[in-house]
Amino acid sequence: MKPFTDHFSHLAASYAQFRPQYPSALYDWVAAQCSATGRAWDCACGSGQATLALAERFDAVIATDASAEQVAAAPPHLRVTYAVAPAEASGIAAASIDCIAVAQALHWFDLGRFYAEVRRVAKPGALVAAWTYDVLHVGDAAIDAIVQEFYEGTLGEYWPAERRHVERRYADLPFPFDELTPPPLEMIAPWSLPHLIGMFASWSAVGRYRKATGHDPLPDVTQALAEKWGDPATERRIAWGLWMRAGRVRMPE
Repeated sequence: MKPFTDHFSHLAASYAQFRPQYPSALYDWVAAQCSATGRAWDCACGSGQATLALAERFDAVIATDASAEQVAAAPPHLRVTYAVAPAEASGIAAASIDCIAVAQALHWFDLGRFYAEVRRVAKPGALVAAWTYDVLHVGDAAIDAIVQEFYEGTLGEYWPAERRHVERRYADLPFPFDELTPPPLEMIAPWSLPHLIGMFASWSAVGRYRKATGHDPLPDVTQALAEKWGDPATERRIAWGLWMRAGRVRMPE
């Protein structure tokens, strides 16, 4: 059994404030693949990065996360029921879910146990959709080089081992469902420099770096970026590639 390692509870507030929002096209495609839009499970919901958008497209959403702090930071909604539960033991009723959505979290799971839980809670033919995103790009070569050096160089050894699955866009993870081909997707957001630094602060590797070295890496990268950014309040176009594994649950015959 893979134990739950909590990388984000202490970052719940900044996670909710500074993480990017997924595009409407992602949710529209997910909902369109479902034979019914009665009930969705937002698994490892964090502080609700995908929850409310799912609630706009499904009659009811059960949003679970193993971190009580993350769930406490999630916004309420009339069609959403939040619960603190691991992905592998949701407490959801059997054969009750039309869509299982996992936003930027599949790489943390004990996949054998999670997939068994998916089959338990899914209605026949339910959709499973798990997505992740690349390191951001600003479209300015000098700024992108600083961001990449911060991610790979400064923080490289402080990322959890599971991060490699994100870098491989989940292509190396088992996915035992009748797989579909999602459309090309990306996230776009206009961000100021302080907002970008806020996202960096929500990275688990930053906290791990601080603990290991006794040094805060954010002032150094902020200074380096400020020299290329111009007015810190200027909003630049930030982009992330989005990558999804999606498929239907085939029930045992």
